[in-house]
Amino acid sequence: MFGLPTVLLVVILANVLFSMAGFKDQQLFQKYMFQIAPIKNGDKARMFTSGFLHADWMHLIFNMYTLYIFAPIVISYLGEVNFLLIYVGSLLLGSVLSFVFHKNEPYYSAIGASGAVSGILYASILLFPEQDLYFFFIRKPIPAYIFGVGYLLYSIYGMKNRQGNIGHDAHFGGAAAGYLITLALQPSLIQSSPIFVGLLAIPLVVLFVLFKLGKI
Repeated sequence: MFGLPTVLLVVILANVLFSMAGFKDQQLFQKYMFQIAPIKNGDKARMFTSGFLHADWMHLIFNMYTLYIFAPIVISYLGEVNFLLIYVGSLLLGSVLSFVFHKNEPYYSAIGASGAVSGILYASILLFPEQDLYFFFIRKPIPAYIFGVGYLLYSIYGMKNRQGNIGHDAHFGGAAAGYLITLALQPSLIQSSPIFVGLLAIPLVVLFVLFKLGKI
C-alpha cells in the first residue's frame, strides 16, 4: 500500500492510530505517556508506549514524515527486521536516557516517536554519510555526516541548558542506539568508512566525558 515497505506502513499506522486515540482520550494519554514517578513505581511499559503518542497533529506529521524519508534507506540496506530492531532499540534507549537525566524530577513527562525516528535518521546517515540533505530554509544541501554530528552536538547543548520544550535526551539516546545497532549489524562499515564512523561517534564521546565529569 502506498508503495511503502510493509513494516514501515505498520509502524506509521501504529503511531497514527495510537496518537489519534490519545488526542480523543486524555485518560489514555495520561496512562501511557512517559512520566518519571509512575515509571519509578514500576510502570516501565510507559517507556515504550509513550513513543507512539504525540502532542498534536503537527508533532505527529513531522515525525512520520522524517521516518517516511529515511526509513526506506535503512530498510533497503539492512532489511525490514533490522529496521524494526533499530526503531524499537532507539525508542527504548531514548527513554532510558531521558529517565537517567530526569530521574529526580517526578513530574517530568514526555511523548513522541522522536527517539525512534532519530535512531533511524542516524542509522541512515551512518550507512550513507555522504548523502545530501535538503532543508526548506537552506538553499544548498548539507552532507549527512555534518548534519548528524551537528544534530547531536546541539542535542547535548539542549540537554545541558534545558533548551526549549524538546526531549533532547531522547533524541540523543535514540540516535546513539541507531549508531550502535547499525554498527553491530554492519561491522564492515568500520573498515569501509572508518573516517565517517569516527566522526559520527564524536558526540557520543563528548556526552560520555561530560557525564563522567559531572558537567551535564
